[in-house]
Order: sequence, then C-alpha cells, then structure tokens
Amino acid sequence: MEGENPTTAGEIEEASPIDGGDTTADESSPLLPNPPRTRSVRTKVPEVEVHLYRSGKGPIHVFKSGLGGWEQDQLEVREILDKYGFKSIFAFNAETGRGVPIRFNPRNGRSLLSYTDGSVIFIDGEPKDSLLKPITKILLGVAVITFLIVFVMKETPEWMQKLSGGRFPPWILACIVIVFTRMRKRTRDFLEKRGH
Repeated sequence: MEGENPTTAGEIEEASPIDGGDTTADESSPLLPNPPRTRSVRTKVPEVEVHLYRSGKGPIHVFKSGLGGWEQDQLEVREILDKYGFKSIFAFNAETGRGVPIRFNPRNGRSLLSYTDGSVIFIDGEPKDSLLKPITKILLGVAVITFLIVFVMKETPEWMQKLSGGRFPPWILACIVIVFTRMRKRTRDFLEKRGH
C-alpha cells in the first residue's frame, strides 16, 4: 500500500475482446476507445397559431406561440401583454366581435384555460392607456378654470395673490401636484405588478 502511486488509486484496468485485449496499454489512455454514443430525443413543443387584433382592428400580427405549463397546454398571456403593450386580452370572433377576457395566473403569466396543440385562436387586445391623455385632460381642465377665474373677476382675487407668493402661479402648482400623484400611482402599480 505504501509503494502505490496515489494517482492510480481507485482505477480499474479491464481487458476485453472489444478493445483488443491489450493489457499492456498505457494507463493514461481511456478504457473505452470510442466515445459512448449519446441519444437525444427531440420532442415537439405544443404550439397554437394566434391571430392578434388591436381594439377589433387587424389582425395586426399572426404568429405561433408555444404552450407552457405542466401539461403543456397553457397560453403565455403575460408575454403577449408585454410584447404588444396590452393591458388585457379577449377572445375574439370577426363576426361577433370581442368575447370574454382571457384570464391568467398572476404568478406565472399563463392562461387559466387550456388549449390544444395546433389550435388557431383569435385574440383582441386592449391597449394600455397612454400617460399623455390624462395629463392633457388635467392640464386643460386646470387652465380653463384658471382663465374663467381671471376673466370673470376684474382684478386678481386676494387669495390668489397670497397663494402665489410671487413664486409660482397656483395653477402651475396644481398641475405639478396632479402630475406627481399620477406618476406615483403608476410607479406603485408597476412595482406591484413586478412583485416588489
């Protein structure tokens, strides 16, 4: 035991008729002369053909989508929502229009309903609200109210002069507060959606 080479401890040398039976081969050579054959099995990922509409118009895109989940029968809804900027998607029929909403699991983003491989589905998406519309409406409302106050009264009201303090007119301050609260709400909704 003391005279053994520590690098060869635990190695087994085997002679067989397959490798020629040469027992005098160098120990550094592999025991099997040919690398073992590996077999790979390719499985077809189930997929559906999706015809995607936006607010009933289109189709804007026709594509194949792989099905996921344990049974490989659930549509990846969150991927579609994020890729096309939709806030929700609905089942769709060209003759009758929009159907029921396609619900999905908020944790994994997959549909609650199952689909069969090779199906053709029609989906109508509801676009996300742009941030510009509500801000424009708010600014327009504040501007109209401010102009009405200025034009109805012959001189600037005393409370308006006190509020402005010479730095900011009150309508600009109101706009800043409204925009800040809208952005804060959108940021909170975004963080809740992402799980933070």
